[in-house]
Amino acid sequence: MRKVDNEVIGVIGGGQLGRMLLMQARQMNLKSVVWTGGHEAPAIEIADRVIDKPFDDVDAIMEFCQIATVATVEFENIPVKTLERVAQRIELHPSPQAVGICQNREREKTFLRQHGIPCADFDVVTNANGLAAAMERIGPGMLKTADFGYDGSGQIRVKNGDGPAEIWEQFDAPRGVYEQWIAYEREVSVMVARGANGETACYPLAENRHREQILDLTLVPAQVDDSVAQKATELARRVAEVMDYRGIMGVECFLMADGELVVNEMAPRPHNSGHYTMEACIHSQFDQQLRAVMGLPLGSTRLLSPVVMLNLLGDLWPGETEAPDWQPLFEDANATLHLYGKAKASSRRKMGHANFLGETVADAETRALKLKELWLASGQG
Repeated sequence: MRKVDNEVIGVIGGGQLGRMLLMQARQMNLKSVVWTGGHEAPAIEIADRVIDKPFDDVDAIMEFCQIATVATVEFENIPVKTLERVAQRIELHPSPQAVGICQNREREKTFLRQHGIPCADFDVVTNANGLAAAMERIGPGMLKTADFGYDGSGQIRVKNGDGPAEIWEQFDAPRGVYEQWIAYEREVSVMVARGANGETACYPLAENRHREQILDLTLVPAQVDDSVAQKATELARRVAEVMDYRGIMGVECFLMADGELVVNEMAPRPHNSGHYTMEACIHSQFDQQLRAVMGLPLGSTRLLSPVVMLNLLGDLWPGETEAPDWQPLFEDANATLHLYGKAKASSRRKMGHANFLGETVADAETRALKLKELWLASGQG
């Protein structure tokens, strides 16, 4: 087991997830270094050291590994070769192999299929003829880029009668994954943590609702049968175990009308749908990530209260740099505001989130939606 006082946690990526992770690290008196990759980085306000260089910069790799004693990733779209070079020098959790699986839809779906984990039927396509064959075999579906998809980007819905040549020209990518269209009832997710000794801990099942393909609300506990929650938890544990994963991971699933679950995707890091844990659980997903990465015992995932997490997107902002009036939220004694320190708002940008605790999920949801509509009415949207 590590002596925490002697460690420097290195975070590859400097977005809001890194920011919140380092806020938790500060509580543990952990020193930190953030490697931004040259992108805008809200986490730098919290870090002790900052490396503001691209992820393929050889000098940056050496500098990062000389400062950090153990490292993790803040988002998955980091070159695997960079992660491998870091892992050759210091401990990196999750592993480059695990991140590599999750950052590419083709590898992700192939991994699920190879291990018998239920997922949508799919074909890999590289041209219009291949897309035509996939459409013929699978039927209506979604064409998705193999790499770098996020919040609905790089996706095209394909219906019966659509022309494969026109779709492929619109797609504008060299390689894609064509997935069967899943008519699901709900999207649910499980945050699963796996420690150094293979111990796993799962948070309660969350139900996710989207607005313009971006997460809008997360409701916990998900209003489903206990058998569904148990099945989702077992799937998340299995994914983490067969991947030999270490750290926190989000496993998103589609819930079908017959109660069956299909794994949609995995996120090898803290996840937007896990933000509710910051107020509603004994240990947050960020605390759990640090524990797993540092080789410490995992914390409790017990839910203390029903909760709804509301994403605060930029369309709630009255202007690019003018924030909403937060007074109504502060008047709610059971709501907590988290802002990410981003300089400018745009309509689809995640600027923060708010957690609403309640006696019931319905009560928390009502309060969250009331404030969202108030802010939307005065914002850009």
